[in-house]
Formats: sequence, structure tokens, C-alpha cells
Amino acid sequence: MKYLDVVVIGSGPAGQKAAVQASKAGNRVALIEQDPFTGGHCVHRGTIPSKTLRENALRVKNLKANAELFDYKLPDQVEMSLLINHLDQVLKAHDQYMQKQMDRNIVLRIHGKAKFESPNEISVTRVRGDVLTIQAKNFVIATGSIPQPPSNVQVDHEYILDSDSILSMLYLPPSLVVIGGGIVGCEYASMFQALGVQVTLVDSQDIPLAFLDSDLAKVFLKEFKAAGGQWVGNVNIDSISVTDFSHVTVCLSNGEEVVANKALVATGRIADVESLDIDVAGVTLNDDRVIEVNERLQTNVHHIYAAGDVIGPPALASSSMEQGRRASCNALGIEINGNTPLVPTGVYSIPEMASVGLTEQEAKEKFEKVLVGKAEFKEIARGQINGDETGMLKLVTDKNGKKLLGVQIIGEGSTELIHIGQMAIVNQNDVDILVDNIFNFPTLAEAYRVAALDIVGQRAKLTNLYLDSRSDGLN
Repeated sequence: MKYLDVVVIGSGPAGQKAAVQASKAGNRVALIEQDPFTGGHCVHRGTIPSKTLRENALRVKNLKANAELFDYKLPDQVEMSLLINHLDQVLKAHDQYMQKQMDRNIVLRIHGKAKFESPNEISVTRVRGDVLTIQAKNFVIATGSIPQPPSNVQVDHEYILDSDSILSMLYLPPSLVVIGGGIVGCEYASMFQALGVQVTLVDSQDIPLAFLDSDLAKVFLKEFKAAGGQWVGNVNIDSISVTDFSHVTVCLSNGEEVVANKALVATGRIADVESLDIDVAGVTLNDDRVIEVNERLQTNVHHIYAAGDVIGPPALASSSMEQGRRASCNALGIEINGNTPLVPTGVYSIPEMASVGLTEQEAKEKFEKVLVGKAEFKEIARGQINGDETGMLKLVTDKNGKKLLGVQIIGEGSTELIHIGQMAIVNQNDVDILVDNIFNFPTLAEAYRVAALDIVGQRAKLTNLYLDSRSDGLN
């Protein structure tokens, strides 16, 4: 029997930061992971592998766009291993870094499968079958999430795949149907389309990425179609079946069928807690099959906390890291700054997208009137150099054109650029700060100044109209 201060279950982004924070505060900490390596789904099956594929897809797209300079064509049978050719090196480097961080912070790493035996006790079944029992004052559940296909779809991981198995394909398929127009579905749909796969994207919404600012969603859809992709919206899936061991047939609610070599089902994820026996500890799931927590990331059991994808949206690696840190702080009574509701969203599709704060639609619902400033990348010198014809940066302000409410960006570099707007909103800067300061030339960051000047111009016109109406009334 081991007695510890904090036990963290799961070594993904949330678990890592929770363990390190607890140890830095002088506690005896164990980090339990059932996989051989640290990192969880994010490192080994999600974020890092998919972004590695994206980089090569982007290279292929750029080579095709510069056909005059490069005579390049993918071979007919492309092995997936070639498209994620340096993934092993990336994963190995990340694992070594995490191991050093755990060792440096004196975090006990335990390889095994954990389950609750009581609210204060877990058992860990290790690889050789021996069982270790641990009692702890506090627990942080950070086991992530797993794909949840519709009840009428059977994922076989060979022809009908989910987001955890899509990269296990041996060869790049000639055609692919993607079920789900959310972040994961759109990222993979655009990546495979860039690689020359004929992709059909299907969703129950009328537009993909419906939660994003409508301008971003519309540009994404336009680019996806321009690249040869097909979009089928406002439909549900009646069934998916494998035919002649080489094709998948998707029957839609409108009576149509989509036939492809492979299908990717990306319709949502649920908490990965099935083997944890959380009910023994008294922890419950909500209707969305994720762990319910309060603003302190505390479950319904006072000494058990949860963080990351296991608690549901925003389910981003970046937010999970901060949640893990805060969960440990809250469990240990360590004072921290207030909540950070302003979380930037990055969509690593092709083209890339990012958002922070309110969309134009959300701002109008909340304040009725707003001003919007836009900068097209094709009008920015760096955008012209890069050949970005569709990129755009959009600022949303209050009706007076002063207070910055949100920033929306589409185009390469979006997920980096968004942090300028994030800091401006966090610091409650007026939009004028983006006009009064100098940006390097040529950079895409100049788009902030151009979009801000657009708002300043609209603000001036409104002021002039007001003055003109006053002078007319006095005459």
C-alpha cells in the first residue's frame, strides 16, 4: 500500500501539468498511465500525429500550386507511413522531454491500469499482472476522451474508421467520406483533399464548423470545394456498410448514397473512464457522457478533480494544460488568479483558422450593434508574397468602434496570429492600440493594423454623420 498526497490518472496535457504543479508545491505525487509512453491520446493518436500529416499535406498542396517550379506528383499507391515520416522522431523527442520533466519534479510514474476501489483508494494493475494499491488525499482524473460513433454505425477500424484509427491506414485511399463537420472532421477532410484524395464531407448542419464565425466557415467551405471536395449538409446518416471489401456505402436521410473507399466517423467524443470504475468513488457523468465539474474543476466528490477532454469542451490541448494546473492548485488550496474564460480556438485545417472572443454573430446577439473591420491577406504584402488569396483577419468591436470584442482569422499562420488579439482583449485595450503601434514589414501581423484602420474609418464616418445631423437641426 502506498500513501500519497496527489494521484493523477492520465498523462496527457492535463495530467502532465496537474502532476508537475502538485509536485512543485512539495507534495508526494504519482502519475498513472496505462500506455507505455506519456502523452496520452493527444501525443500518440491525436494532435501531434494529425499535425504531422498536415505539414506534409501542406507541402504537397504548395508543390502543386507551384507546378512551374516543381514537377511533382504523388505516386499512385502512397504508404501512410511516408506522409507522417518523422512522427516517430517527434514522439520520441516529446516522450524524452516529458520523462525528464517528471524526473526533475520528482513525480512517480506508474505504468498500469487504474481503477477506484473506494473514494480514497485505487488499485493499479501493472503489465506483469501485479496489483499496486494506493491511497491518496486528492485525485485528478485526466484520462481524456474516446470517439463516440452514432449508435447505428459500427466502426471496424479497417474500412470504417474513427479519429483514433484513421492514421493506421496502410495506404492513402483514392476516396474518403468524412462524417462530421466539426473540428476533427474538417481538419482531416481538408488534409486528405490536399493530398489528392477525393473527399466528401457530410454533416447535419447546413455549413461545416457552424460554431465558428460565419465568415470563416464560408471561406473554409469555398476553399474545400475549390480543391475538389464535396459538401453534403443538412442530412443525417441512416447506415454505413462495407461492400465488396473495397468500398463503403453511406446511406443518407435524404435518400442519397455516398460511396468511397474508406469512411471516417468524427461525430463526437465521450470521457474515457470505462475502466476506472468512477461510480465506486461516487463520481458521475452528465448527459453528454463527460465528467461534470464546477468552476474549481471539482467533481461531485470533494477531493476528486478532473481536467482536460474528460470534462468535455473546449477539449483543446492548450486549455487542458491550464485546467490540469488549476485542478491541482484548487485541490491543494494554492491561490491562483481568476478563471481564464478567454480561450483561443485553433482549427488546423487547410486553410488554418483561429478565433478568440466573440464572433460577429455572438456580439450582435449580446450588444445588438457592433462594428467590424476586415483585412484581406491578398492586400497585405506578406500575403501577396505567400500567394494567400483567401486569408482574412476580422476584428469585432462595440458599436462605438473602441472596445475589442473578438478576433477571427483564416489563412496560414492564424493560430500564431490570434495571440496578438488575445492579449489585446485580455488587457482591455481599445482597438486604437493596433493602429498606434508598429508591426514588422512585411508580416501578416500587419493585418491587425489594416483591420483596425477599417474600424477607425467607420467610426469617423459615424461621428461625421452625427455632427452633420446636429448642424442640419440647428439651421
